[in-house]
Amino acid sequence: MKNTIAQSLFGTTALVLGLVASSSALAADAEAPTAMESADAGPIIVTGHGLADSPATVAYDVETIARDELVSSASGRIEDVLASVAGFQQFRRSDSRSSNPSAQGATLRALGGNASSRALVLLDGVPVSNPFFGYVPFTALAPERLSSVRVTRGGGAGAFGSGAISGTIELMSAGPETLGAFSGTALVNDRGGTQGSVSTAQTLGKGFIVAGVQWDRGQGFWTTPKDQRVDASARAAYESLSGSLRAVAPLGETLEIQASALVYDDQRTLRFEDADSSASGQQASLRLVGRGEWQFDVLGYVQAQDFSNRVISSTRFVRALEQIKTPTLATGGKFELRPPVGADHVLRLGADIRLVGGHLAEAPYSTFTGQQTAFRRAGGDQSDLGLFLEDDWTLGNLVLTAGARADRWTIRNGFYRELDSQGSLSQDTRHPDRSGWDGSFRGGALWTVSPAIRLRAAAYTSLRLPTLNELYRPFVVFPVTTNANADLAPEKLRGYEAGVELTPAEGLRLAVTAFDNKVKNAIANVTLDATTRQRQNVDAIRARGIEATAALTVGTVSFDGSLAWTDAKVEAQGIQAALDGMRPSQVPRLAASATLGWRPRAGWHLAATLRHVGKQYEDDQETDALPAATTLDAFAQVPLAGPLALILRGENLFDETIVTRNQSGSMDLGTPRTLWAGFRVEI
Repeated sequence: MKNTIAQSLFGTTALVLGLVASSSALAADAEAPTAMESADAGPIIVTGHGLADSPATVAYDVETIARDELVSSASGRIEDVLASVAGFQQFRRSDSRSSNPSAQGATLRALGGNASSRALVLLDGVPVSNPFFGYVPFTALAPERLSSVRVTRGGGAGAFGSGAISGTIELMSAGPETLGAFSGTALVNDRGGTQGSVSTAQTLGKGFIVAGVQWDRGQGFWTTPKDQRVDASARAAYESLSGSLRAVAPLGETLEIQASALVYDDQRTLRFEDADSSASGQQASLRLVGRGEWQFDVLGYVQAQDFSNRVISSTRFVRALEQIKTPTLATGGKFELRPPVGADHVLRLGADIRLVGGHLAEAPYSTFTGQQTAFRRAGGDQSDLGLFLEDDWTLGNLVLTAGARADRWTIRNGFYRELDSQGSLSQDTRHPDRSGWDGSFRGGALWTVSPAIRLRAAAYTSLRLPTLNELYRPFVVFPVTTNANADLAPEKLRGYEAGVELTPAEGLRLAVTAFDNKVKNAIANVTLDATTRQRQNVDAIRARGIEATAALTVGTVSFDGSLAWTDAKVEAQGIQAALDGMRPSQVPRLAASATLGWRPRAGWHLAATLRHVGKQYEDDQETDALPAATTLDAFAQVPLAGPLALILRGENLFDETIVTRNQSGSMDLGTPRTLWAGFRVEI
């Protein structure tokens, strides 16, 4: 896989370098890539991002994570950074070193219940979630390569809005003005694990090119409690490698082209020897941004991803299932147009499309004989064509926004095929094709009462298609099997929210949002008996709650805090009536974090983060609890000489016991106390 990554990067580098060189030749020479003057043509602006935010962006519940926060987490992982945003959660509490990749969905607003993402995650405008499973490849998203992250909670109706049923997480890559010519980090932890990253950003004519590589490796920690370990138990060993390449060049005064590539490979071992998983992917995108009188944003992308997993019996400790491969291909893009309709009016018109095809190949094994007992394949295709419109008006201190989206979706070519141990066909099921049109809407208002007070309100609907994984792939967390369901209906969201933002003094910001969100036909892992679950549509998951944030800066000291309190319940009847009123699995009632930072002088940065996650339940029946956990993390950057700085990090300094899985007392644990030390160079 490492050779594949190197070859992919080399080929893309040649392509992008040629693109940048030829594009830069179209414009006059300049001194900097971000604000340049041409004697003949006037200013040429190269940003590396999409079109500017519309005035109504802040009418919704938005939090922005700045670069300083991105590069100062205790773990160096993006999911740890996002955990400081009120309402963000993964399906399990594990990070991307010690969980199965397929369990790493991203969700906001306590709308959980299974491992698929209900939040839309974008990297420079491109959806990054695995097209088959819906999980986010967190190990591929290095915080050091980002300039900022914006989290918008609540359903979306704009581009790719069909994936934004609980919100949108937008990751923006950094350019030369942020990264400098060269930066690198190398760290080691107290268990011998290593983490290293290198990035370079170079100007080429009036454009620029950025390349980065990150490599993590370690023997990991014991996820199995000491009193439950057996001879076959293993540490959560991991090795991940990701590389990215990005180039931006002007094609004229107001026209910019952007090309990006991302490749990654992630290997993990969980609970038992040989219980290995592998996730890999390659993606590339091309984007054309026009900032003239008629503004436009055209984006196209392709993604190829794969996943494999070996399930080990927890009673006989031998192979029970080999999930050999899950190759998936997704292609898509968007077109957005902003016609010139006036200084106080922004109109967005556009369309997007996403095409997905994938299948699994797996083989069950007898835990007594060790022989393969069958061979299975299952999968299908999906498509989603969206047409969207959004209109923003600024009327003095009042900003109004309204948007609509129509989705034409299809689910096609679904199949399940099984051969017995002799190679004879034992089952061949073809699932009927389905399609439909669905509309979604959102609207909001922002009223600036005074420089210190802003009030906002919003309402929205949204749509999420079941993933191919939910439709066709069963999975096993031994001894529990969760079966797929090819008849799943799309989820549909209805939500309302209202908030207030206060800036009563310089350096102080307070924000509170109350929300009521309801997902109809919510897909959940429903218990059928002691060892069997199935993905089913329940009537609804309703989440009502409060999200609060606070930020204070006094001289060299800063404080950032967030809190999410959510009353989330399942609404069910008929054969699912026993679930009515239950909290969705893996959803806490309370989550909070607070970060205290100090920058005594230039180059210094000291920070500590206290984080609390309330009690969760492993299952839909509320029988197996995951106790509340409170952790303390720390980060320190101390300048040494010139561009060299000492980096010290500490995860879970209290060594809190974090239960991430509990099935009738069989448990997995999260990250114990972990200490890191190393160096950072920035030139």
